[in-house]
Amino acid sequence: MTLSKQVAVIGAGPAGLMAAEVLAEGGAVVTVYDAMPSVARKFLMAGRGGLNLTHSEELPAFLARYREAAAWLEPAIRAFPPQRLRDWCEALGEPTFVGSSGRVFPVAMKASPLLRAWLRRLVTQGVRFELRHRWTGWDGERKLTFETPAGPRIVAADATMLALGGASWPRLGSDGGWVPILAAKGVAIAPLRPANCGFTAGWSDVFRDRFEGQPLKSIALSFSGRSVRGEAIVTREGLEGGAVYALSAELREAIAAAGRAILHVALRPDLATPDLIRRLSVPRAKQSLSNVLRKTLLLSPVAIGLLHEAAKAQGLSPSALPPDRLAALINAVPVTLTGTAGLVRAISSAGGIARGELNADFMLTRLPGAFAAGEMLDWEAPTGGYLLQASFATGVAAGRGALSWLREKKGDDRAAS
Repeated sequence: MTLSKQVAVIGAGPAGLMAAEVLAEGGAVVTVYDAMPSVARKFLMAGRGGLNLTHSEELPAFLARYREAAAWLEPAIRAFPPQRLRDWCEALGEPTFVGSSGRVFPVAMKASPLLRAWLRRLVTQGVRFELRHRWTGWDGERKLTFETPAGPRIVAADATMLALGGASWPRLGSDGGWVPILAAKGVAIAPLRPANCGFTAGWSDVFRDRFEGQPLKSIALSFSGRSVRGEAIVTREGLEGGAVYALSAELREAIAAAGRAILHVALRPDLATPDLIRRLSVPRAKQSLSNVLRKTLLLSPVAIGLLHEAAKAQGLSPSALPPDRLAALINAVPVTLTGTAGLVRAISSAGGIARGELNADFMLTRLPGAFAAGEMLDWEAPTGGYLLQASFATGVAAGRGALSWLREKKGDDRAAS
């Protein structure tokens, strides 16, 4: 059915493109606007590491990853769950597979083939693209305003889909420039903060210079009753990496409240304390402690360095500790984190349009006909496929909501005539 209604989708990331597809399938005339010279730049960047689209775990556990936003996002994700996303990829000629961790990837292991196929289908559906168009708000007649290389431009649309992302990796397009525009309209917005980010730790010069960029592998990180296994990377400023990202929300909030957070690192989480004590109780002869830790516990140089760094901060000498205390330290190395890395390098951002500003169809109640989807909404999730899944799912939900609103409006227009 042709609606003969013009819809402007602002933002050409996964949420915006998915909303555009739903709208075009529903008969709307769709134009996608984006400030960048090309589409889906952050999506392509994510694809460099394999493009983790979603996760295969059962839906109740999957939804719990969204923490306090789970109940809000649940209808959208249930309507477009991980299997539907995989089917959608398959229909574009890009089959997926489940990795050993349960994460879902395209067989091609990159974003570009999927994006090319997707754009071809959108063009076939009649979707138009206007790039280098930076949205600046609405004029006095509620028309959309843009800055373009050719100068200001005004666009009339029957409905608007906002999918401008959060504020992480701003050089790829999502710079949070929409915040003051919506705030000026009275829309409540939770402050944009780094999520899935690194943290500062105040390393000594010796540790920093020797181990910057080194990975801590097969470790477990613990904070506030949660423990996560994985890897971390020593940066010049502190720590980052998958295991750190999984705890980033709790760490960020603790640092905001108290100015610091103490993260505990288990260097050999697979070894029980009695086994550690037994191995550490073997006479060292003339060996240094570092050699013992390397040979007996198979600790890497960076892991041994971290152990010494933490011990020194506590005024301890690991070599002087009895086996039981050394074993306890090895599997609970305290690292004091003092701040979060900035939004510029964060994988995603927390905060955004408050839930109370949107109805069940993702329409801004203060701005009838304006819908929002994706990372610009107030939710966050860990890496592992949860970020993209919610972006796709809210794009679908908001697209369907916009179609419903347009059909209702068309019916009202007919009745009025």
